[in-house]
Amino acid sequence: MAPVLAARIVTQFELIEFAESPRRFHGRELPDSAAPQVWWNRLTEPALVLGSTQRVEHVVDETACAEASIEIVRRRSGGGAVLLIPDEVVWFDVIVPTGAVAGLGGDVHAPMLWLGERLGQFLAPVIDGETTVKGPGMVSTPWSTLICFDGLGPGEVLVDGRKLVGISQRRTRAASRLQCCWYRSYDPARLVGLLDAVGRPAVEELTPVATLDPDDVRSVLSGFARSL
Repeated sequence: MAPVLAARIVTQFELIEFAESPRRFHGRELPDSAAPQVWWNRLTEPALVLGSTQRVEHVVDETACAEASIEIVRRRSGGGAVLLIPDEVVWFDVIVPTGAVAGLGGDVHAPMLWLGERLGQFLAPVIDGETTVKGPGMVSTPWSTLICFDGLGPGEVLVDGRKLVGISQRRTRAASRLQCCWYRSYDPARLVGLLDAVGRPAVEELTPVATLDPDDVRSVLSGFARSL
C-alpha cells in the first residue's frame, strides 16, 4: 500500500501518513536515499509487538491472542512487548538520515536523546503535568525486559514521573529509524492477559503509565514535524 501523504510541510521534516497493519508497517524498509520524515501509522488492526530478542514461546499466550484476534508481530528494534490497539495508541517513526543532524553520529543513543528533548519541549505546553525527558542510561524494573512501558530508556518522555512516550531505534547506514508511541488510553490488564501465564506479572506490580489523548493527532504530529 502506498503511503497517503498529508499536506506537505515546508520544513526539513515531512509528515507521511500510513493506514496499515502493525506487521506491514514494521516491515517497511528504509530506502538508501532516506529523507527526513515522520511516519505516522493509523493502525488498521491490533497487534502484540515483541522486541527483537523476545521469543514468542517464552512470552506470549498464543491461545489468548488468537481468541482476542490479536496478531503477534516482532519488531526489529529492541525492548519489551507493546500492545497496539487502533485508536488507543499513537505510533510514529522519525526518520533521521545519516548526517542530517549534526552531532548524532557517535553515540548510539544520541538520536534518541535528540528526539526526546525536542518531543518533550513540543508536548510540554499541551500536557497537564510536569514533562521531563530521560537522560542517558536505562532504568530497569523486574518487568521491563518483558513489557516495554515498565522501564525507561534514553530520550523517553515522562509526565509527572510516568512514561508517556516510548522510543526504540533501528539504524542502517542510511538513517536512524526512531520508533515512538504513546497511549491515548491504557489498560495494563489487557496486555498482561496476552502474556504467558508462567512468569507474567500481576497488574498491580507494573509501573503506572501516562496517557495523552489529543482531539486531533494529525495536527499534533504535523506541528511536531515542523518543530524538528
